[in-house]
Amino acid sequence: PDSPTPPPAPVRADTGPEGTLTLDNGLLRVHLDTDGLLTSVRDLHAGREILAPGTRGNLLQLHPDHPTQYDAWDLDRHYRHRHTDLTDAESVELAAAGPLSATVRVTRAFGASRLTQDLTLRAGSHRLDITTAIDWHESEKVLKAAFPLDVHAERSTSEVQFGHVHRPTHTNTSWDAARFEICAHRWLRVAEPGYGIALLNDSTYGHEVTRAPHPEGLGTTVRLTLLRAPHSPDPETDQGTHRFTYALLPGAGVGDAVAEGLALNLPLRPAAAPPVAPLIRVDHPAVTVESVKLAEDRSGDVVVRLYESHGGRAAGILSPGFPVERATVTDLLERPLHEAEEGPTSDVTVELRPFQILTLRLRPQHPPAG
Repeated sequence: PDSPTPPPAPVRADTGPEGTLTLDNGLLRVHLDTDGLLTSVRDLHAGREILAPGTRGNLLQLHPDHPTQYDAWDLDRHYRHRHTDLTDAESVELAAAGPLSATVRVTRAFGASRLTQDLTLRAGSHRLDITTAIDWHESEKVLKAAFPLDVHAERSTSEVQFGHVHRPTHTNTSWDAARFEICAHRWLRVAEPGYGIALLNDSTYGHEVTRAPHPEGLGTTVRLTLLRAPHSPDPETDQGTHRFTYALLPGAGVGDAVAEGLALNLPLRPAAAPPVAPLIRVDHPAVTVESVKLAEDRSGDVVVRLYESHGGRAAGILSPGFPVERATVTDLLERPLHEAEEGPTSDVTVELRPFQILTLRLRPQHPPAG
């Protein structure tokens, strides 16, 4: 029999000289200074520092935001001409320290706004989660979070619905230069041959990726657009309280970004009841189940939509957690495309091309075969 998986190393939280803090789970070692900014994030498995030399990560930056037109819809490039680095912290404290997770809490106030960020490292995780709670009351400002990364990336990779796209990081052409703000759904990844870093988010879809020279070479700075405060058409746009999470994932391949982006957006829910077997299983990491739902015609059929998420071909087995009488391939409107595979069956073989979307309609056995 297979030997049991050893438990992950416990998380250590240490206070250094002059109030600096270190979190270490055996996979990542994270240093924060007295301003609550990241001064080092070391990937212990790969043996490399991911922040560019002499820089600080998770640096919040506030820009004036005055688009030429379409106040709420446009972000014009001239906003980058001026900014304020929000480095002053009211407090930087170790809010939680245990073997399973440790959290540093940073509180900042600026203008008429106030925010608290919890930076959490968990046992066995390559991910540093940054949960932000902010009471936002700025006017015609845009708030960014900057991560200067020590990777020489020729392009960025951004998740879109049912796949991902690549965009160059250079500004050699006018249309490349026009992409100073780009969108990504749950993750954006930058990489050099052999190593990549992903930024994950649960609601923050605006990103900026730029090449950034440093004393030892060329790095890549990724900034997330967190909040804006336009006046038109709604002068109260975004005013008030917000809560969102983004995360830094060093050493990430595309598959890691896909999996951890899903995990961040669909976290485990604690429950007192015993664990329940999954409704649907797949045995190939590139076959991603996007949704499981009841059929719209109220027949009781179960509709499973999945896709190939790594950009290559994938063949795998889909295993329902219930007896199936019939499996049918349908279109997006749940109308049959092929003859049904009559059952009963416990497994469905799927073969997908790059980014192919597949919708399956599963008819449960009534009553289930005993």
